[in-house]
Amino acid sequence: MEVNHVELVMSAVDPVQYPTTGYPEIALVGRSNVGKSSLTNVLINRNSYARTSSQPGKTQTLNFYNVEDQLYFVDVPGYGYAKVSKSEREKWGNMIETYLTQRDQLKGVVSLVDARHAPTEADVTMYQWLAYYGLPTLIVATKSDKIARGKWNQAVSLIKKTMDLPSDADNIIMFSAPKKIGKDAVWNWIEQQAFGEE
Repeated sequence: MEVNHVELVMSAVDPVQYPTTGYPEIALVGRSNVGKSSLTNVLINRNSYARTSSQPGKTQTLNFYNVEDQLYFVDVPGYGYAKVSKSEREKWGNMIETYLTQRDQLKGVVSLVDARHAPTEADVTMYQWLAYYGLPTLIVATKSDKIARGKWNQAVSLIKKTMDLPSDADNIIMFSAPKKIGKDAVWNWIEQQAFGEE
């Protein structure tokens, strides 16, 4: 998709605040600081539209980005950040679970992991949870420019092994925000999920 118009239309914590336009939605999930904002900025051709923060755990709401009046990207609060109180984490957890399990407009989830390391326990739990609810999920391995190109297959294998994916799983994309590697492949998947386009 060629993106010219993007607007952060709302930050929601409750279903009554969700958009009512009926556009398909793609959620972005991942640990704090895994690069969700950077991925969003590359996909929408902006340098700093989605706020990147040096303070993990800063996003505390579901942020709905209207893309071309055709779909929404939904930035979900980052998980696995220890400095947030247990009660706050539970509140986020309930908010996220409600959205991911009850939202009819949600067509797919982009789950971000750091390509430089094995997925964390929280990454694995999130993926298993999404699979349990039958949500189409794309795994995007961020910061892949920090790994030698010759080691990418190794990184993908480690992700598959840690997440208990079949060896022929094709839902993993290596991504680099600075080099825009993987941008088209991510967009292809999003369009397929949102609009049924090949």
